[in-house]
Amino acid sequence: MDFSDIIGHEKVIEGLRKAIRNHSISHSYLFEGEEGIGKRRVAYALAKTLLCKEEGDSPCNSCTSCRKFDGGNHPDFFLIEPEKDIIRVHQIEGLIKEITTSPLESKRKIFIIDDSHKFNKESANKFLKTLEEPPSYVNIILISSNPSSILPTILSRVQTIKFQPVEYERVVGLLTRDYGKSLEEAKFIAEFTKGAIGKARSLAEDDSFFQRRNEIINIIQGLLQGDKTKAFSSLGFFNQHKEIIDELLDIFLLWFRDLLIYKEIGENHLIINKDKLEYLSAQSNVNSNRINDIIVRIQETKDNIKRNVNYQLAIETMLLYIGGI
Repeated sequence: MDFSDIIGHEKVIEGLRKAIRNHSISHSYLFEGEEGIGKRRVAYALAKTLLCKEEGDSPCNSCTSCRKFDGGNHPDFFLIEPEKDIIRVHQIEGLIKEITTSPLESKRKIFIIDDSHKFNKESANKFLKTLEEPPSYVNIILISSNPSSILPTILSRVQTIKFQPVEYERVVGLLTRDYGKSLEEAKFIAEFTKGAIGKARSLAEDDSFFQRRNEIINIIQGLLQGDKTKAFSSLGFFNQHKEIIDELLDIFLLWFRDLLIYKEIGENHLIINKDKLEYLSAQSNVNSNRINDIIVRIQETKDNIKRNVNYQLAIETMLLYIGGI
């Protein structure tokens, strides 16, 4: 993997390469941006470059360091990820132990901490101490989609780099060219993921994504038509896909957003579910205030699930509300 393999983020990448050339690379970064936007890919490319034996502003991809990095067994590269949704103190203790020893093969040691907003209080405070005076051979890259949850004292000690969404046209081009998606499918995924290139790649590789979308549209259709059994008969679908509930609820939100646009504005070019206009037309008799209320209820359901409210109860309540039951 290389900087050249990354779509978008040219300004960020050029800034990092310039810092490498000027020997002004920071000891500690925060890569901030939406989930799946490309932060981790850039972090990996930077780590590989800094460990490369050629010491250029891009990895050479042929030295022993680059080959080991690509093989996932470089002794001077460390990735820390949350354990059961928390970065735990023993992980930071392991990081501190590694920081105190010199690199084995390279001139640097690189540490990437993914989802760094998931420190608990103890691990955050312990990590803070490592940022005060890191050894000269250490570079730390924090990755976060929610930096407001990181201690301000940590944020004050890192250089923040903000990642912006990749342009819609470039995402569509990637999906049609490299993933064989139809233009219609590519446009929907690009809109749905809002320029998060990692999410777009993931959905393009998921053969069942459009099946799930169709199932959700059928559920909505039944609920709005007054099928009183649909709320309960659909629960199995939601239990089966519990691990991707955010995706499912985002499809719900996008549908009712489109329904509101179709009803109030009638501008088809603003609609994302363009291939389902016949369904939107059939549902356009729904009152606009009710559509707004449904959108609010779906968002509340997302928030409640994040707060660990009973999952099945939250979904059941939402479905009953959409069905007006």
